[in-house]
Amino acid sequence: MPCYSLEGVRPVVHPTAYVHPTAVLIGDVIVGPGCYIGPLAALRGDFGRIVLEEGANLQDTCVMHGFPDSDTVVERNGHIGHGAVLHGCRIGEDALVGMNAVVMDYAQIGPRSIVSAAAFVKARFECAPQSLVMGAPASVKRSLSDEEIAWKRRGTEEYQSLAKRCIESLVECQPLTEVEEERPRLGDSGFRPKAEAGAGKDA
Repeated sequence: MPCYSLEGVRPVVHPTAYVHPTAVLIGDVIVGPGCYIGPLAALRGDFGRIVLEEGANLQDTCVMHGFPDSDTVVERNGHIGHGAVLHGCRIGEDALVGMNAVVMDYAQIGPRSIVSAAAFVKARFECAPQSLVMGAPASVKRSLSDEEIAWKRRGTEEYQSLAKRCIESLVECQPLTEVEEERPRLGDSGFRPKAEAGAGKDA
């Protein structure tokens, strides 16, 4: 992976974490055990500190950055969807930030909360645990059900499993020129989008 020391401060990646070779880590970045960091993610610890706690995931093309002296933190089992931007904020334990959402400086997303896809969370926003946060600018719409929290946890477990799968078997290769007979499919765990899973349609 492209990994850069800045002014003598080097990124830290736990041996059980998986960081895709195209992700970029700069300076004061700390990636904890069992984390997954997807392709083209950018973690820029050139001003503030960037932290992913145990079991968190940061998916494709996500950006983490902050102002000087800030900490941008995804707490334990946090789940950050494709294309999200986190800037100087804190994402609580077991919370989810949806695809292409933006969470701004000093915002604090409560534990077990969900920020919907494409939401814009303004600076210094705060929410209680287990909140559904939606809109641009974002606001709390309601509390989440235990069923919705269980659905979120299942998705996070999929990424924790993916980190292990990638460590064990992901290798660069040349593509085939045609589809082989009886082409295998990668394993189906049974996890489905929330509407299909019966956990609501408004997150």
